[in-house]
Amino acid sequence: MRISEMKQALASLTAVNFRLPDGTYLPSHFHVTEVGLVTKHFIDCGGVERRETVANFQLWEAGDYDHRLAPQKFLHILQLSERILGSEDLDIEVEYQQATIGKFGLAFDGTDFQLTPKQTACLAQDACGVPAFSLELPQLQTACCTPGGGCC
Repeated sequence: MRISEMKQALASLTAVNFRLPDGTYLPSHFHVTEVGLVTKHFIDCGGVERRETVANFQLWEAGDYDHRLAPQKFLHILQLSERILGSEDLDIEVEYQQATIGKFGLAFDGTDFQLTPKQTACLAQDACGVPAFSLELPQLQTACCTPGGGCC
């Protein structure tokens, strides 16, 4: 999700809800503690220099159970952050504390914001020799598996 898409979604909402990939909602008393510009400058395993820039939101919860972030307040926070983020329509990455700080992508389903899983990947598979492979599963038998039968 890009910043412009988030602003558009916030303009139509009466409440701001975030849902984790497992379907559970963040507590309604969450805070947006940071909006930042994160640039990653790196070299991939094939030797190609790369840069990635995202808008980063940090979500946090405290013991102030009566706190609610209204959509208009969130829009105001985004307007304040424009002096850091600039005018580029950046992708959004969300940080949320779990067992460690989790990094998520962001989507919107028309009602709620969805924290989406992020995955690592090799960006230079041809250069670093990652073979293409396909996983072939054995045919499952309708009868119970037998030792040495190849189904388990």
